[in-house]
Amino acid sequence: MIRMRKAIITLMLLSLVVSLSGVSTAASTPKSKTGVYYEIFVRSFNDSNGDGIGDLKGVTAKLDYLKSLGVKGIWLMPITASPSYHGYDTTDYYKINPDYGTTADLKALVTAAHKKDIKIIMDLVVNHTSSQHPWFVDASTNPASKYRDYFVFATEDDDIDAQSATGAGNAWHSAATGKYLGIFWSGMPDWNFNNKAVRAEMVKIGQYWLDPKIAGVDGYRLDAAKHIYEDFAEQNKTKANERGVAWWQEFRTGLNKVNKNAYLVGEIWDGPSVVAPYLNKALNSGFNFEIGKSIVENAKSGSDGGVGFILNRVHEYFKKQSGGTFVDAPFLTNHDQTRVMSELEGNVNKAKVAASMLLTLPGNPFVYYGEEIGMQGLKSDGDEALRTPFLWTAKKSKGQTTVMEGYGDQATGINVETQLKSSSSLLNHYKKMIGWRNADYTLSDGTIGEYTISDTTVAAWTRSANKKNTLVLHNLTSKTKTITINGSDNTMKFKKVSKQTGTGAKVSGNKVTIPAYSTVLMSQ
Repeated sequence: MIRMRKAIITLMLLSLVVSLSGVSTAASTPKSKTGVYYEIFVRSFNDSNGDGIGDLKGVTAKLDYLKSLGVKGIWLMPITASPSYHGYDTTDYYKINPDYGTTADLKALVTAAHKKDIKIIMDLVVNHTSSQHPWFVDASTNPASKYRDYFVFATEDDDIDAQSATGAGNAWHSAATGKYLGIFWSGMPDWNFNNKAVRAEMVKIGQYWLDPKIAGVDGYRLDAAKHIYEDFAEQNKTKANERGVAWWQEFRTGLNKVNKNAYLVGEIWDGPSVVAPYLNKALNSGFNFEIGKSIVENAKSGSDGGVGFILNRVHEYFKKQSGGTFVDAPFLTNHDQTRVMSELEGNVNKAKVAASMLLTLPGNPFVYYGEEIGMQGLKSDGDEALRTPFLWTAKKSKGQTTVMEGYGDQATGINVETQLKSSSSLLNHYKKMIGWRNADYTLSDGTIGEYTISDTTVAAWTRSANKKNTLVLHNLTSKTKTITINGSDNTMKFKKVSKQTGTGAKVSGNKVTIPAYSTVLMSQ
């Protein structure tokens, strides 16, 4: 009997140890709160019905590809009803563009993505609508329309010579009954956010697509987020931004009634001092345009521009402004900019370096579709050149979209099929770097710190989380580099190579040898 009691007590103690061990392990390595997002122009991604136009069912069919790439989220460029190929001029916020499918197709995509632990966010364009929107058609032809005040029609006090947001022409445009504000284009009249009814409608739209009964999307990319209130008097810019911040806080409060965890990332094409206020009880993220430009320039020139130094300080600033809740959203280029591979003049090695830099930064890095296979496109050739068909195979096959101009030569190797077969391809490099990120909590959720080395052709920074520190080193050049680390001005000391993108990295005392165009991770 005594032996039996001892055995029972022993088993209970063992069970407790195992239980405590499990709790300790989970606490030391929490589940990552961030992940790589993949931006998709649906029209050019994958065609499910043979009409040459990419669609939502086509995206669903390629979820396995995106899962294998390692992404944790998808940003769908505009998918609501629109008369334009790009979709940024909406005619019905509650209807999916028929070219792309139906609301049921979107819900099916969200459901399938969630099963693969992938989130879906939609592009939401609330700053402006389409000149073909029924409410604007009514307002612009009838001064007595109940929708007249939903838009901004000029008064005697308005500067009707003001330039548009892009600097390309006048922001005011002629309608049958007066001039109206459209800071991006005459086909995109601005909503009047001084009108409570407009603000309420935009909150309603945001709630609609979050509703699990409708689609259950996980959040929004917010187009032109800083242009909600436009004031062309330079001295009033700050006031306009303050009012814009207040609006996004109102929007967030409305969304919280449906989904408190909705992810909001704003297009705020400006410096940290302008971006920061939007992170206070409003947006989770603001796209980091400045760091994207810096990375591409670093990869192109082969010289470090101080990414670690800059981000360390910017993040500290953002933490204070947001109360510690912000998530950075770095990227290389997007649908409005010359593609990375074109910026780097087709140099695959430099493209790999740029990808490595991006994917070892904190936050939710965003990858533009086709970036991982080296698609090219120049802004100077028009936005259509930046949104050409994604090439899946070496020969034209089912699913290939053809509706956009710039359909390329699939035999060049800029396609998924060819690159999957080569271990040294750009695609497999992206898969490797995203895999590193997903497996290492310091890379996914850790803070970033500067790390001083004397060689400016090597970019260096630290990533830290849960008392673990990682040193990230990027050789930006075509030559093998041997650098000195662990100098007196670096508080963290590192001893061994834990990962490398190439072969041949080695450590000898305080000297580290890094092969050309490669990335090395070091541990303590």
